[in-house]
Amino acid sequence: MLQSIKPLLLATLLAAATNVAAQETETPAAEAEAPAAEAAPSDLDMGTEVVAETAVGTPYVREEFGDWALRCLRAEEGTADPCQLYQLLNDAEGNSVAEISMFPLANGGQAAAGATIVVPLETLLTEQLLISVDGSAARRYPFTFCNRAGCVARVGFTQAEIDQFKRGNAATLQMVPAAAPDEKVILNISLTGFTAGYDGAGQ
Repeated sequence: MLQSIKPLLLATLLAAATNVAAQETETPAAEAEAPAAEAAPSDLDMGTEVVAETAVGTPYVREEFGDWALRCLRAEEGTADPCQLYQLLNDAEGNSVAEISMFPLANGGQAAAGATIVVPLETLLTEQLLISVDGSAARRYPFTFCNRAGCVARVGFTQAEIDQFKRGNAATLQMVPAAAPDEKVILNISLTGFTAGYDGAGQ
């Protein structure tokens, strides 16, 4: 059926092109030379400001390590750009549900690293977040605040926990939806590239 339609379609397109060409040759010269109508002010595009990639405070991805991206901010000249190790977390259907950013702490005391975890607003806050590495005993973390972007947990990890991330194959993040308090949402945190990315974030 398709083979028999193609010649007819080609003939139709050629005929249409011929008609258009004939109409163009019949266009009066005065009409062809008529000036274009002036654009209304509402139709004018005023453009947008282009921010230089080297401007202070501009975010950029410095490097990717497996499933992690090293996200940085341009700092003033002579100052090291602050960077965080970032991963977007998806559910089983591939929907973006949460995100985690980790960064070393030079003088964090007991905390060798910090992390910012953002989850949807529809999360049951009283159930907090649970993180586990390779099926080990989970640790529970409270939420810090919520805004229009979601609910945020700012947590700290000891050096032993960071070493566990480096040795591990996979971690999980567990939360509970407010609309279904009897259910659990478990997201996988890939640890592929974590060691190289975390070491790079501290440089």
